[in-house]
Amino acid sequence: MSLTGKYSVGVLLTFTVLAAAMLYGFSAVTMITGVKGITEVNFFLSRIPLWIILIIVFLYTVFIEKSTFLLKEEKRYPIAFYSKAVLSLYCICLIGGGILNAAIQFFTQEKISDKLLNLVPIFRNNYFLAIFTCLTAAMVEEFLMRGYVQSRIEKIYSNPTVGIIISSVLFGILHSTYGTVSQVLGPFLIGIVFAVFYKRYSNIKILIICHFMIDFIAMMMMNFIDIKHLSVF
Repeated sequence: MSLTGKYSVGVLLTFTVLAAAMLYGFSAVTMITGVKGITEVNFFLSRIPLWIILIIVFLYTVFIEKSTFLLKEEKRYPIAFYSKAVLSLYCICLIGGGILNAAIQFFTQEKISDKLLNLVPIFRNNYFLAIFTCLTAAMVEEFLMRGYVQSRIEKIYSNPTVGIIISSVLFGILHSTYGTVSQVLGPFLIGIVFAVFYKRYSNIKILIICHFMIDFIAMMMMNFIDIKHLSVF
C-alpha cells in the first residue's frame, strides 16, 4: 500500500473509532458497570476510550505509516505570542459562536440539547471531572483532528484548503451526538478557526490550551448561570 493509501486508511480509522466512542462509549460503560443513568464515575470511564484511540492512532503512524505523528514540525514562539494567540482564538470562537447560535435560534427556535442538560449536574462543583473532561477533549481532539487528520488529508489531496474543510466537517459531525444543529455548526466553526491557525502557525500546543480554556470556562459558567450552548467538547 502506498503512503497516501495508508494516510487514507488512517483518517478513516480515526474518524470511525472516534465516532463509535462518542456514540456508544457511554452505553458500553453502563453495560460493564451495571450502573444505569449518567453518573460521575460512568462519564469518567467513558473518556478513557478516547485516550486509547489516541494511542492506537499514534501506534498506527509508527508501525504502519512509519512516519512521525505530527507531519508539521512544531514551531516555537515567545511566551507573549502564546498569550495573544490563545486570547485571540478564544475571542474569535466566542464571538463567532455567539453570532452563529443567535442566527440558529432566529431561524429554527432550537431547544437546548437534552444530552447537554443531563450532563450539567455531574459537572457542578466537580472540578476534577471538569478538568479531566476538558483536558481529554482538548488533547485527544486537537492531536487527532488537527495534528493527524488535517495534515494527512492535506497530503492526500496536496491541498491545504481541502485539509482545513474536511477536518472541520468531520469535527462538526463528531459532535452530532448532542442532537442539535448548534452542537454541529459550533464545533465546525471552531474547527475552521483552529485548522486555519494550525496551517498558518504549526503549533498544536496553542490549540490544546485554547480548546481546554473554551470548555473549562463553559463548565465553570454552568455552575453559576443557565446559558444555552456553552459546551463544545
